[in-house]
Amino acid sequence: MTLFLMKTLFTLALLWVASWPTAAQSQTAPRADVEVRDSQGRRILLKADGTWRYVDAPSAAAASEPAPLQQAELLLERRLDVPGACRFELQLTNSLPYEIRVLVPEFTAVRANDVAYTTQPVAFGPLRPGDRARRGLQIEGIPCADIARLDVLSGDRCEMGDLNKFSEPNGQCLARVKVLPSELLRFAKTPR
Repeated sequence: MTLFLMKTLFTLALLWVASWPTAAQSQTAPRADVEVRDSQGRRILLKADGTWRYVDAPSAAAASEPAPLQQAELLLERRLDVPGACRFELQLTNSLPYEIRVLVPEFTAVRANDVAYTTQPVAFGPLRPGDRARRGLQIEGIPCADIARLDVLSGDRCEMGDLNKFSEPNGQCLARVKVLPSELLRFAKTPR
């Protein structure tokens, strides 16, 4: 054998022997679990058996629930008596992550005796994420005092995100709009 080969074998043997646990090491307590944080700040438990898990992980039931649907916000800002009519001022805020190219909800003015007076559409759009649009709705032939509530319905004429007027089932467009309560009168979504 050459001297180089003998030195290499001797070095490997020393490394192999050095890797054996000493008597002191074999009598120490087993390694404990360790908690660390990743770059996003999530807590991770590194277990002594070589496995790991997130400490703040959501429960299995919560993980299986669908995420809440994001919604634009529709607000009734004002109600004004004008000659021979009642005028409403509406505001739509696009809090969706995509543009509302067009959204046409229908509004029904309802009298105190629960009789619908009239239904009219109001078109909103285009509206980029974070933008707001104001529209007027004028109900002819009735004073504001005679209107007990303003129902928001339909809205199936829309183009926003993955929805368009051909999307089934009906109601998906209006499902992406949150109608905020109003102090002026009852203002809410009403299914058809």
